Amino acid sequence: MSEFEKQLQRYAKLIVHVGVNVQPGQEVFISSQIETAPLARIVVAEAYEAGASNVHVDWLDDTVTRLRYERAADDVFRVFPAWETAKRNALVEREACFISFVSSNPDLLKGIDPERIGNYQKAAGAGLELFRRAVQSDQVSWSVVAAPSRAWAAKVFPDVSVDEAVDRLWQAIFDAVRLRAEDPVEAWRRHNDTLHAKVDVLNANNFQKLHYRAPGTDLAIELHEKHRWVGASSERPNGVPFMANLPTEEVFTVPLKDGVNGYVSSTKPLSYGGNLIDGFKITFANGRIERVEAEQGQAILEKLVEADEGSHYLGEVALVPHRSPISESNILFYNTLFDENASNHLAIGSGYAFNIEGGKTMSPEQLAAHGVNASVTHVDFMIGSAEMDIDGIRRDGTVVPIFRAGNWAI
Repeated sequence: MSEFEKQLQRYAKLIVHVGVNVQPGQEVFISSQIETAPLARIVVAEAYEAGASNVHVDWLDDTVTRLRYERAADDVFRVFPAWETAKRNALVEREACFISFVSSNPDLLKGIDPERIGNYQKAAGAGLELFRRAVQSDQVSWSVVAAPSRAWAAKVFPDVSVDEAVDRLWQAIFDAVRLRAEDPVEAWRRHNDTLHAKVDVLNANNFQKLHYRAPGTDLAIELHEKHRWVGASSERPNGVPFMANLPTEEVFTVPLKDGVNGYVSSTKPLSYGGNLIDGFKITFANGRIERVEAEQGQAILEKLVEADEGSHYLGEVALVPHRSPISESNILFYNTLFDENASNHLAIGSGYAFNIEGGKTMSPEQLAAHGVNASVTHVDFMIGSAEMDIDGIRRDGTVVPIFRAGNWAI
């Protein structure tokens, strides 16, 4: 077995045992591009080794996806297949765990009518509402992981051959998920403890408001008095832990829906709907997005915001220090899984139920009463830099530095 094959085996073990933490008798659902089939097959084998009862693989293909957007009838993009909805809902009901490989070309849908992209994103969001609610309340184990495609690798490393780019991207992924450690599972346990320590400090302060300042950014975000910061591992109702993102460097909470005021500028491109949105600024008033301006992808950004009423508001506020492994790699991944873990970020759209005390068992109406936004979408965008300062304002008015020059100050 080559060294690369050994690394793939270690990666698969990490995905199965730390990512979704497969339990004996549990079903597993994997979503993977056909180009990343070699890793997916190793993960399937590892899941069965862990005791999975049945492993389902949903194969995707960028070429087929592009052809559909180019040639299918307009009506196709306004409807999400009912059988896809039923499949996800049935697996949620059976308490399956879900693994999603991200590997698509960031420019996959460049030049496609933004109306088509926006319509399908909205239809998919509505069709997967119950699945999304299960994910956002930790009812199921899920993990988003990565494997290179040739197109993605060429985008990240354009100055070398595609073969070398693929190899470099694999190595960058292995670094980001701490696979170089002698015992990656133990390395993740320590990392988990570090992030949870930050969570404890932030929750102890119970901030009423966060104030962000940076070039192009002056933003105030209010927090509900029962907000909860979380980070790294999550936990299902039966007590089984899992890691929703591999890698992850963030701690995050939910903003008060109508408590966001000011403006914020992006610091990294956003890959959304097969297009890049870059150089953008978003202005808020009483929580609602009032204006968007983008140097690239203006129409796509507008369609994202117009998905529904909830997509005019924020659902997540996340803190990531500038001095973190992915940031210090100086690699722009053009992929939210990695770029959001190199930068402070926010998310347009729905909020997570577990970011409110007792929220996992709340109804949608109760969550709304606690200021948690609901939407068919949830899209992270990056705002952090080495020039960002963040203050936390306690409920007694005390101002506490949280970030200075892009890094932890608390």
